Amino acid sequence: MQGFNSLLMLFGRIGLSAIFLLAGIHKLLNFEFYQKSLTERGFQYIPILIVVAALVEILGAISLLLGWKTRWGAMLLLLFMIPTTVIFHNFWDYAEPALRDLQMNMFFKNIAILGGLLYVLSFSAGGISIDRFLKNKEPS
Repeated sequence: MQGFNSLLMLFGRIGLSAIFLLAGIHKLLNFEFYQKSLTERGFQYIPILIVVAALVEILGAISLLLGWKTRWGAMLLLLFMIPTTVIFHNFWDYAEPALRDLQMNMFFKNIAILGGLLYVLSFSAGGISIDRFLKNKEPS
């Protein structure tokens, strides 16, 4: 049963990492789009923010995917997701029902992702991970 749980944890990490990896790469490949979007919202230091956000997402995703420094990666993504969710999916500020519903769905999708990250933070990577491999190599 422990092997099956390790496999489930691996699949969970793959699922969580996929959204962050794709989002980070998307930010770098569509830099102008994100630059325009952040400019419209009144942000400053936009190029730096985009690069930092992309790196956080990519590095956090790689950490989860490989199961290496998994708790650090989960914490990094968790700290990134909280303000991102509140700032960019503030459904309570939308008057138009369709936009409000879209942003509410995005907000709660992020809440679900935060829940997954909390699980990883609590239970770490599982048996199929670099973390576990390195732990097993430590001298007793």
